[in-house]
Amino acid sequence: MSPSSATAAGSWRALIPVFVASAVTGLQAGVALPLVPLTLERQGFDKLTIGLVTALWAIGMLAFGTRIPGFASRFGAVPVIVTAAVTGAAINVAYTLTSGPVAWGILTLLHGIMGGVPWVVSEIWLNTVVEESRRGRVIGIYAMLVALGMAVGPLVLQVVGVYGPLPFIVSAAIGLSVMVPLLPYWRTAPRIRHSADSNFAAVVRVAPLAMFCAFACGLGEQVAFSFLPVYAVGAGVSGETGTLWLSFFVIGNVVLQWPIGWLADHADRRAVLAGCTFASALLVGLLPFVPAHSPAVIGVVLLWGGISFAIYPVALAVLGQRMRGGDIARANTAFSLIYILGGLIGRPATGGAMDAFGEPGLGGTLAFFYLAAGVAALVAWRRSPA
Repeated sequence: MSPSSATAAGSWRALIPVFVASAVTGLQAGVALPLVPLTLERQGFDKLTIGLVTALWAIGMLAFGTRIPGFASRFGAVPVIVTAAVTGAAINVAYTLTSGPVAWGILTLLHGIMGGVPWVVSEIWLNTVVEESRRGRVIGIYAMLVALGMAVGPLVLQVVGVYGPLPFIVSAAIGLSVMVPLLPYWRTAPRIRHSADSNFAAVVRVAPLAMFCAFACGLGEQVAFSFLPVYAVGAGVSGETGTLWLSFFVIGNVVLQWPIGWLADHADRRAVLAGCTFASALLVGLLPFVPAHSPAVIGVVLLWGGISFAIYPVALAVLGQRMRGGDIARANTAFSLIYILGGLIGRPATGGAMDAFGEPGLGGTLAFFYLAAGVAALVAWRRSPA
């Protein structure tokens, strides 16, 4: 084996634990995310209230997110992820012992604090070890595996149901299993480099397009997971069928992530971002015009999920090519926080729009932000060479 081949093989081996853990994390998210909004909807709470409660996950993440690289640098990537997984499982169990928007809002806030840890640390791990020539494809594989787990999650809910304590217990058990692929790397995981004087605002100024696309993508994805099942119920299908829509939403990512990642490694990534955002706007705009019981709705949801999910890894690749060394941890954290900020703003905004305009409020809200990101990507692409 040549030195270059050995280096490439070693870099892929360093990614295996992250890839496996990412798939399990996606599975846990696919099970957990629909539970709170569907239960509150069944209890008769309005969609604005549902949006506010689910947005508290984002507030928790934003409140704690800037501390994650420091903890990972001090204690190690794997110990920090394991601690968060155990705490998150306990919070899932706590949902079964409480009820109502106030108690669940507090738990959702705590869940956001813990839930962001595996996500942020895993992405820092990836961007630290990956070679630039493979960055788009590697991050595409990462996103594809997360999506694969998320696609399976709603299928699990077809077995255990979406109401009552059982789905929360199952979610807790899956969350604990995130530790399994990581434990052998307790001491050998890549070292997370972090500067105590990290300036997150400076990172945003260095890569504004990547950050704005993270915002739009976070808004779209988090709104979809909070409101797509609720939208489906309002359109006349069951809650279980609504969670299946989520499966098709993320199956699109599994199918499309590799080709879009390949394209991002062989074309200007800003042009790819423009194409993904404009196509996403078109698809969510079509959603209200497709009957909920028509097979065509599955095609729209699948394409929307696959193309809109791709905004995240392509923007993350744009970010990675701009940053080096210790800046990667800071940049990845800022990227994740802005993604979360999108959900924080998007959930109550979409809930209010749906209360005011009915189900079309979902598509209208998302299309606006996708279009804004598309225009920004198009302007950036046309103004300067790659």
